[in-house]
Amino acid sequence: MNQTLQESQPEGRTIPYLTALIGWSLPAIEACDKLNRPFVVVGPPDFKEYAEKHDITFVGWEFDRLNEGSDKLYKQLKALGAEVAVPLYEECVEWAGALNSRFREEPRLFNRSLLLRDKGMMKRKAQMAGIKVGVFEEARDKEDVKRFLKRVNDALLKVDGDKYEPIHCKPLDKAGSVGHRAIDNPADIEALTDTDFPLLMESHLDGQEFSCEVFVHNGKIQFLNITEYVKLGYSNFVPPSPSLEARRPIIRKAIEQLIEAFEIENGVIHPEYFVMPDGTLHFGEVAARVPGGHIFDLIERAYGFSAYEAQILCSDPNTTEEELRKFFPGEDEAQGYAGCLMVHPHVNFIEELNIPEELENHDFFEKHDMFTPPQGKVAERVGFGNHYGTIFFFGDDSAEITRLLVDYEKYDFYL
Repeated sequence: MNQTLQESQPEGRTIPYLTALIGWSLPAIEACDKLNRPFVVVGPPDFKEYAEKHDITFVGWEFDRLNEGSDKLYKQLKALGAEVAVPLYEECVEWAGALNSRFREEPRLFNRSLLLRDKGMMKRKAQMAGIKVGVFEEARDKEDVKRFLKRVNDALLKVDGDKYEPIHCKPLDKAGSVGHRAIDNPADIEALTDTDFPLLMESHLDGQEFSCEVFVHNGKIQFLNITEYVKLGYSNFVPPSPSLEARRPIIRKAIEQLIEAFEIENGVIHPEYFVMPDGTLHFGEVAARVPGGHIFDLIERAYGFSAYEAQILCSDPNTTEEELRKFFPGEDEAQGYAGCLMVHPHVNFIEELNIPEELENHDFFEKHDMFTPPQGKVAERVGFGNHYGTIFFFGDDSAEITRLLVDYEKYDFYL
């Protein structure tokens, strides 16, 4: 992949004007190349050989290691001509924030990135801004978790013999469902280890969960995608069903409140919300990187634009309004419903793959990437864990998409 330096740049900018992709993602690399934007990838050192083989400008970096020499990264990227950093994964968000604060000489950008990485801080900020959230606390040990479980259920007027309402325990700084545990029994708390702490504890919100993928430029929403979750960690589709789509005005207002409260200026955010039985919205959490669940792929299938390209365009303050208007379709211009089912084996040891003929013959079935692991043994799941392949659907009926996702969730694709 040959990167040609741009000849013309915005007045007063350095040449070349590079986009720094923080993390490693082939779709993001391809998106930069398609946009004709010269770039540098800051990724784990293991990718250096691949980058050199494909003529990709590359800087190796260990994101999970505190590095007192991190100022060297900024200086190295600045010398190459980098002017904007785009985070691709959770562990890269604060690194991109630190770089952008230096590139733009805006120290607050780094603090905002930390806010998007610490779930406890995130919840407090939302609450202070008047955004509805569930009950939450941070835990330092198992005793904190036991007390929180009891206090939540006491507040729900549970008595001896009643089944406990669950609480949710999540790492403070991990992506999405990584390390997520639902606990509804004091005995379950014993499974926690010292390495799980500190963690965030939350009360259970019994509503319809969905996410938004919001492309923001100069503090304004450029495109608001709504992803309907059929089952968290297993299945979702884009755009949402008509009943959830009807709430778009309320959802947009909530997102605008979030953007203002968190002082979000450029890039993509991935907040999760719950629609409660009374129709109100409760905030779950928000990330500022590529979402999981193949959502970017679903957006492209449903709306026809690359969400990776959109993230790159919106991350750059110098992208023009005209460029953005030409790039994004209308939010009501989806070509159909795109959904996916992330398949988890129901066995501990896999001998063969079992794809039903009726699935492959269904009009909404598009493809799957399931595989049989060479060793046969299924890796132990933590939280929702890694799935063993995905089935993709596309069609004109959200109810049928939902039925397929529900019906095949418990199907034994691996025997």
